[in-house]
Amino acid sequence: MLSILDKEKTFAPPGFNRWLVPPAALAIHLCIGMAYGFSVFWLPLSQAIGIDHSAFCQEDGILHQLFTTTCDWKVSMLGWMYTLFFVFLGSAAAIWGGWLEHAGPRKAGVVAAICWCGGLLISAWGVYVHQLWMLWLGSGVIGGIGLGIGYISPISTLIKWFPDHRGMATGMAIMGFGGGAMIGSPLANLLMNFFADNQSAGVWQTFLTLAIIYFIFMMRGALAYRIPQPGWKPIGWVPPSNNKGKMITRGHVHVKKVMHTPQFWLLWMVLFLNVTAGIGILGMASPLLQEIFGGILIGTDLTFSQLNENELKQIAGIAAGFTGLLSFFNIIGRIGWSSLSDTIGRKNTYWIFLTFGCILYLSIPYWGNHGELAIFVLTCCLILSMYGGGFATIPAYLADLFGTQMVSAIHGRLLTAWATAGIAGPVLVNYLREYQLAQGVARADVYNTTMYILGGMLILGIFCNAMVKPVDQKFFMSEAELKNEKQLAHEPLPIETTENFRPETKDQLLVILAWLVVGLPLIWGVYLTLKTAMKIFS
Repeated sequence: MLSILDKEKTFAPPGFNRWLVPPAALAIHLCIGMAYGFSVFWLPLSQAIGIDHSAFCQEDGILHQLFTTTCDWKVSMLGWMYTLFFVFLGSAAAIWGGWLEHAGPRKAGVVAAICWCGGLLISAWGVYVHQLWMLWLGSGVIGGIGLGIGYISPISTLIKWFPDHRGMATGMAIMGFGGGAMIGSPLANLLMNFFADNQSAGVWQTFLTLAIIYFIFMMRGALAYRIPQPGWKPIGWVPPSNNKGKMITRGHVHVKKVMHTPQFWLLWMVLFLNVTAGIGILGMASPLLQEIFGGILIGTDLTFSQLNENELKQIAGIAAGFTGLLSFFNIIGRIGWSSLSDTIGRKNTYWIFLTFGCILYLSIPYWGNHGELAIFVLTCCLILSMYGGGFATIPAYLADLFGTQMVSAIHGRLLTAWATAGIAGPVLVNYLREYQLAQGVARADVYNTTMYILGGMLILGIFCNAMVKPVDQKFFMSEAELKNEKQLAHEPLPIETTENFRPETKDQLLVILAWLVVGLPLIWGVYLTLKTAMKIFS
């Protein structure tokens, strides 16, 4: 039965509708995207022993918190799971990206489902027996590996199905990773409220339930993957030439050679700088808004430090809406900017991200100092749209420069930039904030220097993007090397055929049903997010 996972069994039959592939990718990305929403568990887990309060012990060393069964965990220790997610996401994508190209997206999707959901099961047991190291190992390490493999599993396939809309295709899938938390976070809250009682916060039961739900969706998505037959192309589509200014090659660079090209390292720096800056906003969104605007959020002139407990709760609710609004723009940016890149080119799209983004970062202190709440919120939303757009556009950028044969493996190598940024961004923002507070800087001003630094990082990104040129021909595989790679990837030789399909007239009902399965949960998440976000303007 395992033979159904073989790449040879994944090639699409004649007449297959390519619009069935993006929902399959979304089914996986919407599940693993819950990694963004894991902070919903921090407070309940920090009260797992005390239930209605945190029962901390005087001994708070790392080893003690990892193995204690009688003391609650600190949020700072739980937060390391977030770092582990993205460190192992980037590492797994880099290590197993080449294997994915040979094994195919279906087998990779199944492995991702086993790792991500298996990690949740281990975490559920860790919560039940109160062992923090099991959460780090389960969701952080094993789950992080599932994140990396699942994240890159559809990239190469989607680019091959949509050579006419590479940016849009990858944007549709990667949009799901940004939207996973919009579904998972409120669902997790509902489940924890349902399972909670006087003896349990309901977290381990929620982990178990989510593991089952996610496993069903991810397996369905993985089994629905199909690869186009070699030589297939959409009706009427003509491959673009290099004279259109988009640097789209027809050759293919092997993943073993890609790190010898300057273009790879330039794009690595571009992604690292863009993501580090974006995480600087995303990771501190709630305290950022509260500490800069304080009582302005509820119609008073009091600073954050002057607010009473009830007022702090009010602005915390408003800040939660702000965080949700940023998540919404993160999603919109992934599909919007990546689709635009099909028209204006990837390099020009990143030029907008970096140039316009730099201006926006540098303007944040001004809007904060002058109490311009609406413009401040809009600025942050635009920044997060470009943060998400950067993730969605980079696979198409790689395919344009290095070809499509091994783009998933190359994308995996590049995601080490994300793993690095996942450490650098929070460390830069958090420690700089704490240092300035210790120096007596007012809470409303502690982020000014940070924003100037992040803006400066994007200036460096502008120069890196400007230096990206077409890849030298010496790095491309020869015809013999490409033929050998296709054999290793279990790809048959192209067959000359006139049989194609018209997606608007084939399997329409099946396409609609597939999109409803992934679309309805996403719409529900967007509705809840926007409902919460309205607190900012009420």
